[in-house]
Amino acid sequence: MNKKAYKVAFPVTLVVVMVAFLAAMFFANANLSFAASGKKKSSAVAQTSAVDYTEAQIKQLQGALNITEAQEELWNNLTKVMRENAKDMDNLTETLAKERAERTKPMNAVEHMKFHSQTTKAHLDQMEKLIPPFEAFYASMSDEQKKITDTVFRTGKHGKHGKHKRK
Repeated sequence: MNKKAYKVAFPVTLVVVMVAFLAAMFFANANLSFAASGKKKSSAVAQTSAVDYTEAQIKQLQGALNITEAQEELWNNLTKVMRENAKDMDNLTETLAKERAERTKPMNAVEHMKFHSQTTKAHLDQMEKLIPPFEAFYASMSDEQKKITDTVFRTGKHGKHGKHKRK
């Protein structure tokens, strides 16, 4: 019986970890853990919004992939979801920052866990919305486009233009 549970639990755990990793790639600059820290943010440090970060990713991918006319509709569906997710993440970030500002004392361990649970659920919901249009677009790609996309997801870089690094 335990082997059967392991055979189900391990793949489910692996999928959740992979989804969390992909979400982190898409929203790495929407650093929500800062909101939980209770620390004041230096005015000298500017944080990139999820919307700005996503627009940069869209521009990078669009330039690297040379999207064909036949792929335009699938690409537009994908970028629409990416933009919606980014707006939702910025709204969540803003809401959590307001809550943090209203707090009179730092979060305790339980509150901190609940905070991270809330943000993880938001990332998971976004990934679940993103996967279907991404999967459809990926299926339409040429082998060269898939190679570029796989490289971008693995490294944050693409081909000859891979001089920019993920932050």
